[in-house]
Amino acid sequence: MIREGLLYGIARILIGIIRRLPVRWAARLGRWGGAIAWAAAARRRRVALENLRLAFGEELSARERRRLAREHFRRLGENFVCAVRTLFLPPERVPEVLEVQGAEKIQPDNPEWGPCRVMAIGHFGNFELYAKAAAWAPQFQFATTYRAFREPSLSRLFQSIRERSGCLYFERRTDAAKLRRAMSSQRLMIGFLSDQHAGKRGVWAPFFGRLCSTTPAPALFALRYHAPLFPAFCFRAGLGKWRIEVGDPIPLRENGRLRTVEAVTADINRAFEEAVRRDPANWFWVHRRWRRPPRNAKRTAAGSAESAPA
Repeated sequence: MIREGLLYGIARILIGIIRRLPVRWAARLGRWGGAIAWAAAARRRRVALENLRLAFGEELSARERRRLAREHFRRLGENFVCAVRTLFLPPERVPEVLEVQGAEKIQPDNPEWGPCRVMAIGHFGNFELYAKAAAWAPQFQFATTYRAFREPSLSRLFQSIRERSGCLYFERRTDAAKLRRAMSSQRLMIGFLSDQHAGKRGVWAPFFGRLCSTTPAPALFALRYHAPLFPAFCFRAGLGKWRIEVGDPIPLRENGRLRTVEAVTADINRAFEEAVRRDPANWFWVHRRWRRPPRNAKRTAAGSAESAPA
């Protein structure tokens, strides 16, 4: 309780300071903090360098990987501080820091599409800005999932700030039933973070030529609710500025039949790999994305057994 109270107090003070900064000042402060983290966080630094080696191999020299990792830490700081700052931006000021490209792809009504849309998103750039992009698709209720902090007071604090955007948030472990009801009763634009290790429940799909446990949630929900599935990425457009790009829909049918969850998930990973290659420093390299797959991972990744739920 003492630790939680201390963390809560520190968080309130930092948020109070950051929310009063101009966005560009917040970005500079974050980059400065990221540079300190690069020097101080040895374990995370090693994780980032190892991930870059696994992803790019001989495509990048050790010196290039180190330079890229150092810039990545600066981006992490910039994105973290600016994520807090931009959550307090009023809607009319959001276009000052964010542009959205490809929003027209989600607009057309298609007789094969249900009322909802599914977005496969990831830890690219200031990803908290997805919740602020509702103005580009006003006919949808934006929603996403999240995982609560271990400290309840911190979770309540951050959720109270996030919900200022009007986006709906569903806790991954406890709100599954609420999410299913919302998908059946509302016109949702639901975003699933899809670029981290998903454990035993994940689909083992290739990513940079290596099998990774990947959440099947975007594919499952898209197939179950006949909702078109789009990848979307937040790219840095400059100091304190970002651009969300909506990709082309990922096919859910092949030869008139629903594709498997594995096949759709593999396409999501391919889209993510292309986005990482465009701006490698923009992605979240400090997470252990590549872990040892189980013995049956290759068979699972082939996608011959599990098909989508009806």
